[in-house]
Amino acid sequence: MTLGFGRRATPARLANGLANGLANGLANGLAAGLATRPVQTARPAAAARGLVPIDMATARTLVQPLIARSFDPGEACKRPRGELAAALGALITSTLEGQGRSIEIRHHRELVTHFLNGILGAGRLINPDRQESAGRAESAAERALPQVMPQVLDRIDTAAASAMNRGELGRRLRDLVAAILAEQAIPLNTAEQRELVTLLIDDMLGLGPLEPLLADDSINDIMANGPKMIWVERRGKLELSDAKFRDNGHMMGVVTRIVTGIGRRIDEASPLVDARLPDGSRVNIIIPPLALDGPAISIRKFARQTIDLDRMAEQGNMSKPMATVLKIASRSRLNILVSGGTGSGKTTLLNALSQMISPDERIVTIEDAAELQLQQPHVVRLETRPPNLEGRGEVTMRDLVKNALRMRPDRIILGEIRGSEAIDMLQAMNTGHDGSLGTIHANRPREALTRLENMVAMGGFNLPTLAVRTQIAAAVHLLVQIARMRDGVRRITSITEVTGIEGDVIALQELFSFKVESSTADGSVIGSFQSAGLRPHFAPRAAYFGLGELLTEAIGA
Repeated sequence: MTLGFGRRATPARLANGLANGLANGLANGLAAGLATRPVQTARPAAAARGLVPIDMATARTLVQPLIARSFDPGEACKRPRGELAAALGALITSTLEGQGRSIEIRHHRELVTHFLNGILGAGRLINPDRQESAGRAESAAERALPQVMPQVLDRIDTAAASAMNRGELGRRLRDLVAAILAEQAIPLNTAEQRELVTLLIDDMLGLGPLEPLLADDSINDIMANGPKMIWVERRGKLELSDAKFRDNGHMMGVVTRIVTGIGRRIDEASPLVDARLPDGSRVNIIIPPLALDGPAISIRKFARQTIDLDRMAEQGNMSKPMATVLKIASRSRLNILVSGGTGSGKTTLLNALSQMISPDERIVTIEDAAELQLQQPHVVRLETRPPNLEGRGEVTMRDLVKNALRMRPDRIILGEIRGSEAIDMLQAMNTGHDGSLGTIHANRPREALTRLENMVAMGGFNLPTLAVRTQIAAAVHLLVQIARMRDGVRRITSITEVTGIEGDVIALQELFSFKVESSTADGSVIGSFQSAGLRPHFAPRAAYFGLGELLTEAIGA
């Protein structure tokens, strides 16, 4: 039996054909037929009734807590899918309208699908407040998957399947799965068959057991240490999830799908790769022989909701005066370096700072794996490239920085300064490209400057120490130190200004700091953001841009 297209497929053809030809997911097809009733509840006359239109990400944030409280996964799985879809749609509509909001019909459908799959597709509600047991027993669908998957691979025609939309493929797969279950005498009820189809689609098109984790907006990082140990970071804390790959072969299949989708390769000769998922998430993969316990996958999830400086102040990542000073610094075209450790929130802060850039400026971004989310209309995004099989064709950060200088940029944003490109970036900052931004790994502001100095030396530039420090002092105006503290909260611990050079030492002036005062029984850090009350060295520059009084008020000097 085939899907009605007459040509058999190998697993390799299936993975390549489906990955290249299908981009939307089984869920859309299921919801298109089964969520008709709730979609109709999103009436098109929203504007006439004075409702404010919002995007889907904001709507999901508003309704997710209520849905998490209203639907018990165990009870919901016993209800017909159409009935559950109708209930979800009605709740979404009533919740949004009760707050004077509305969304487009197509977004309403996608929301219904998102929550419907969270409840039925994986057998559990995706709930940021619910921590599931890592010892969860396999469901009947998960036990049947290894038996059904080879049969599906043997009977499906990938060329024809890749031309289908995901709804059509889902319907065809349901028929095929039902036939295989009957042949193999595997007893699954309707809900279990739906879950099995979802698992098949995840394995064929997505990232298998990682798909539910990618869909969970409360998770920031996913770290798979071999097939059986998958950790996640939720609200700054690491948790062991119950997701698992079947074996190393299953995990390697997902790894291969990730890297081939962006034209990269991974094997024993090239066991390391940095890649980017279709949604923009950054992924690092390392496989044996370098990884001793099986492949290791590290995913930094793409933030669907853009966070600005005001939102960070509301979340307690900084104080409101600090947010104001950073806005003024960016508007005044200061060269700003964001410093912090791994996972401290440097890229998020860089995104927030970039929102202060005027839309009429030409911006060039340079990254190893593109993850910046700039909203301006005039942005050129550049990304490095590794060498090919012959060791040729590599394009480094330094190559891109040199090229960016020939592109007439108003601002250059460097995702991370980590090597010899430091000297080119410093020269750019010193030759008219004010307002440039970048990140660097360091634990303190002074260490960030020392690392810059060392990077110049490691690049083979035999310059006197005083010359390098003088160039750094002239190029970098502001250092923003951010840290993930032991309670999992990211906080800006220091805003430090470079005021010049005294002798052979770069002079710094701290404008704001975070002082830890105590901690609670549950590990929460208690402290306060404090202003030094000093007049910033860049005050005349802020006054030139008409922001002097606002700066004085924010500093409290």
